[in-house]
Order: sequence, then structure tokens, then C-alpha cells
Amino acid sequence: MFSIEISDLTKISDAVRILLNEIGSRRIVAFYGKMGAGKTTVIKEICRQIGVADVVSSPTFALVNEYRCINGKPVFHFDFYRINKIDEAYDLGYEEYFYDNSLCLIEWPEKIEQILPDDAVAVNIEVTGSDSRIITVLT
Repeated sequence: MFSIEISDLTKISDAVRILLNEIGSRRIVAFYGKMGAGKTTVIKEICRQIGVADVVSSPTFALVNEYRCINGKPVFHFDFYRINKIDEAYDLGYEEYFYDNSLCLIEWPEKIEQILPDDAVAVNIEVTGSDSRIITVLT
């Protein structure tokens, strides 16, 4: 377990740099946290730091957005908040995304925990104040 404390959201860039170092080469990253905790904000900053030039936004209705890094590698951003049954993840074809060695950034993974790969990195974002957070890498 590894934690990063953010006392001010303007420090998100530094926190994400540390987070990326902790994640290393692992490709499936599951972000846990309450609504408004900052999951999408952290994912936007991850994408910026790894060279995604596309506009990054939460795929709440589409379930998945695909972005491209400047080196051409895909990054998949999932938001499972609106799914009601695990079958919806199967219908999406999650296996093609999770097992093709691309970076997958997942919001609301608790909705699909039974199909997350064993090597998925769990990241919890806890709100500790209006502008402060604790980001904890659990695995």
C-alpha cells in the first residue's frame, strides 16, 4: 500500500507523476472513490503526462473512450457507473480492451470487480477536504 497526500488540487500534477511511477508497467488501473472524489481529474492528468493529445472526458454514457498517445498507443478510459448488470461489460467486449496490453483506466470498477484481471492496480481517492485528497495505491 502506498499513499499520496494532496493538500491542494493545484498539486495534482506532482501526485500523478508519483502515482505513475508507482503503477509502473501495469496496464489495468481501477479508480475507486465517491462521486466527485476526482477520479476523472486524475485520469485527465495521467493522460496529459503520458502524451495523450485528445480531449479527455468521462465516458459516462459511452462506457469507454479511446485516446491516442503521441506515440500512437491507445489508452482506454472506462466509466462503469451507469451499468446495472455485469452482462453490459461482456456486451462491450471488455476482454478485447483488458487483454491487449493497452493502458485501461477504469472508473467505478466496483461494478465489474468479478471480471477485473488479477494484476489490476486498485487506486482509491479519498476526499479529506474541499481541495485535499489522499490517493492510495492498494495493490
